[in-house]
Amino acid sequence: MSESERLTELETRVAFQESALDTLSDVIARQELELEKLNRMVKHLALQLKGLSLAEGDGMADEPPPPHY
Repeated sequence: MSESERLTELETRVAFQESALDTLSDVIARQELELEKLNRMVKHLALQLKGLSLAEGDGMADEPPPPHY
């Protein structure tokens, strides 16, 4: 294999690696946005659930214990 062939092979490999890195970077950026969105949704749902619990009061105190107690 001549020097120019080796150089061409190395340049080709670097080009493919750069392309792969760009693709992975894009995927990570999209995943980060999705995680942020999901975290906001979880916080919102937690607040809604807390609001429902507070709105109902402590409804468990009014119920008799289950028979296995």
